[in-house]
Amino acid sequence: MASLIELLPKDYGFVAIVLVLYCFLNFYMGFQVGKARKKYNVPYPALYAIESENKQAKLFNCVQRGHQNSLETMPIFFMLMILGGLKHPLTSTALGLLHTVARYFYFTGYATGEPKNRLKLGGFHMLALLGLMVCTLSFGCTLIKQPANP
Repeated sequence: MASLIELLPKDYGFVAIVLVLYCFLNFYMGFQVGKARKKYNVPYPALYAIESENKQAKLFNCVQRGHQNSLETMPIFFMLMILGGLKHPLTSTALGLLHTVARYFYFTGYATGEPKNRLKLGGFHMLALLGLMVCTLSFGCTLIKQPANP
């Protein structure tokens, strides 16, 4: 009987590597939120600063929101990478790298305090997710079209 690793496409390791790279990006963003908490005096457990209580609330909230939005899309990204990569490992890897780099620019653009800056290069993350959806749909259709096992 073949091991699971032997059943995976040869290039699937690149998919795993991109997922780990995204984890490092997530750590980086979390660290930046921690630094912003100190800089803008926003103690735990407050998720966001209140503008009536903190003159720099918008600046902190933009840093926090950039990270929070990345956390909101992370499960979708991971699921699409894992499944789409089973049939299209290299395409999924390229799209995953695009997504990761775009999320970095989304975060750093948001962290400027001007929310519109998140979309200058960060908007490409949606293009990457759409591409990963196509890869995953292709994988799903392939499974459906397989002949039934007796």
